[in-house]
Amino acid sequence: MTPRVDIEHEGAPPATAAQAQSRTGMTGVPRARPKLGRGREGEHFTIAARAARGAQMRAYERGSGEPLYRPLRIFTMDPSVSRRDGAVALVKVPYEPLEPGPVGALLEVLGDAELVGEKLDLDDRVVLLDQGKAPSPNSPQFRRQMVYAVCSTTYAAFRQALGRDIGWGFDRHGAATDPVRLRILPCASNTPNAFYDKQRGELRFGAFTAGSAVTGRNAPNSQVFTCLSHDVIVHEMSHALLDGLRARFTIPSNPDVLAFHEAFADLVAVFQRFTYTDVVRAGIRASGGQLGGANLLTDIARQFGETTGRARALRSAIGEERLYDGTGEPHELGAVLVAAVFEAFITIYDRKANRLVRLATGGSGIIPPGALPDLLADALVDTACKLAAQFLTICMRAIDYCPPIDMTFGEYLRALITADYDLVPDDPWGYREALIDSFRKRAIYPQHVMNLSEDALLWSGPMCTLPDEPELGFDRLRFAGDPGRPAGPDELLRQARAVGQLVADPKYRDEFGLVGAGDERLDGDSVDLPIVESVRSSRRVGPSGQVVFDLVAEITQRRRVRALAGSPGFDFLGGATVILNPTGGVRYAIRKSIVQNARLAAQGRFVADGCSRWWAMGPDGARVPDPQPFRLVHELGSDSA
Repeated sequence: MTPRVDIEHEGAPPATAAQAQSRTGMTGVPRARPKLGRGREGEHFTIAARAARGAQMRAYERGSGEPLYRPLRIFTMDPSVSRRDGAVALVKVPYEPLEPGPVGALLEVLGDAELVGEKLDLDDRVVLLDQGKAPSPNSPQFRRQMVYAVCSTTYAAFRQALGRDIGWGFDRHGAATDPVRLRILPCASNTPNAFYDKQRGELRFGAFTAGSAVTGRNAPNSQVFTCLSHDVIVHEMSHALLDGLRARFTIPSNPDVLAFHEAFADLVAVFQRFTYTDVVRAGIRASGGQLGGANLLTDIARQFGETTGRARALRSAIGEERLYDGTGEPHELGAVLVAAVFEAFITIYDRKANRLVRLATGGSGIIPPGALPDLLADALVDTACKLAAQFLTICMRAIDYCPPIDMTFGEYLRALITADYDLVPDDPWGYREALIDSFRKRAIYPQHVMNLSEDALLWSGPMCTLPDEPELGFDRLRFAGDPGRPAGPDELLRQARAVGQLVADPKYRDEFGLVGAGDERLDGDSVDLPIVESVRSSRRVGPSGQVVFDLVAEITQRRRVRALAGSPGFDFLGGATVILNPTGGVRYAIRKSIVQNARLAAQGRFVADGCSRWWAMGPDGARVPDPQPFRLVHELGSDSA
């Protein structure tokens, strides 16, 4: 008898009629229902509701004869930047039909605090002919256009890098057939703040009055809208997308977790800026081709910082050469990671740019005083833009190689190296060497490695021989036309069951950081059943045109740590990210064991020390994570956006 479906939370959507009829694989051959063997669902593992909910979240699929893009104008940085520096750009937003709002397949823009401003109809003929609304800080409708366009292009960058649709991490209850959209409020409050609200599934942008002492091209006591800052929008959208990729990264189990969220969002914002060639050209010309001195390209949220008493940008990708010490609020600690990745980017840029400079200077490599020659400037701009796109893709793809919980900066380095090596084994320009050197320079060291050589940093394969799971082979998977899109919720649940059967098998669960109830290594603590959080396909295209397919699954398990004398109780998570090849074989099991005592003790100290900020008192006296981590980070930290 087939076991019943046991979903972790309520609200998992059933298949639509069309999806229920979809019972064929890529070849169109009917597939039998999987045989459940090793671990039985409901007895040895459960499935998270979001594992199936991902089938509801699909970007619009362009039909025959429809346009590729919708051209819309935006501010490339913020309204305070000169148009001579490329402040306004016409961006190619992936086309989709829109309802007034605008409301699309994945995004829904709401009004200014639900009260001010009419809905924007981007499908109106006049608006289409004008390529959207003209950029204006005073126009509520342009503010709607700005957030929609920037969030859409950010989503498209993630989708291209990962080769699939990205689901949301929030769980907004509604009808099972309702589309799950991220809500965007361009002017949600009168505060100098912007944050991703995980509980509501919203991006909330604030507006505020500048102080009497401002710098830059800003007026004292002027109105500032955070939704008009390109960096702030990309930053908050990246929080939402990263939460969809790793829902447990919002649990602050160590100092790096929330700092990583902030650093990753800043990295996406900085590298996205390099998609605007006029901005890059202005920055390169102003700095004589030296990216390290191009403030126009390295500053983050300039207007916000200039109007809140800082007399400078909110943050910078360059920053101070601070060593990692695991202390400081998340923005400050995250800045160390941002600087490490960006320095590696500059290192590779300098290597590639030096060849161009030597060609342009007759081999001397010395640029004469004055403006850069036009041809050299164009070549440097092209180099910087292409390289930034590569680094952005590397940073995004590495998320699939991160553990599902308790993230650390050192583990992100290993994920970066492994993800890049998997697709590009030959590295003549030394991308991976540059990353390793810049992390080492800031004392970011991964644990459990013999040295900092490339081969030592690569994630290793399973410790024991694991059987292939034929139900997860790509010849058995069912897609909605595209390998990045599962056929429907039923198919995702089938895949999750197959993953659960493998990882919950008592012979193999140690490989995935899991234990059974009553395991003596728990020291009397209780554990929940392992949860299959997600199963996602991955399609990556390498520089030589090769296509690599994988299946990426997250499994977690919760341990309820008892309160001891002088130490509060708290939840401790274990589990693994499992990467399977197209035949269903396990390539990597990137695990964090639930009985790893050193990690347990470290989290216990962190919870006890930081409970007043990140952890609240639960009804049973145990500590629980604050449900609004991003709002708390921005309100309690030294920065607000």
